[in-house]
Amino acid sequence: METKRKIEVFSAGCPLCTDTIDMVKDNSCSSCDVEVVNMMKSEGANQAKKYGVKTVPAVVIDGKLANCCGGNGPNLSILKKAGLGKPLENGIQ
Repeated sequence: METKRKIEVFSAGCPLCTDTIDMVKDNSCSSCDVEVVNMMKSEGANQAKKYGVKTVPAVVIDGKLANCCGGNGPNLSILKKAGLGKPLENGIQ
């Protein structure tokens, strides 16, 4: 059984959020499980609190908030360093 890398994109539906979702999906690998979390719903807001998400868009990779999405939008280089596009090797991050 293949272990999947879990990637959560926190979004409020803004244009920058949509760009981030597209970037993550376009650069994810076949063993990446990408989930878009809607911050407009209470479940999404509660999930965001768990990770310390303060602004959107935000990306969590394998339970760790990536420092990727400051004022100028998402940074692909930072996302890749955090594991985006890289399969887990034998379940190891």
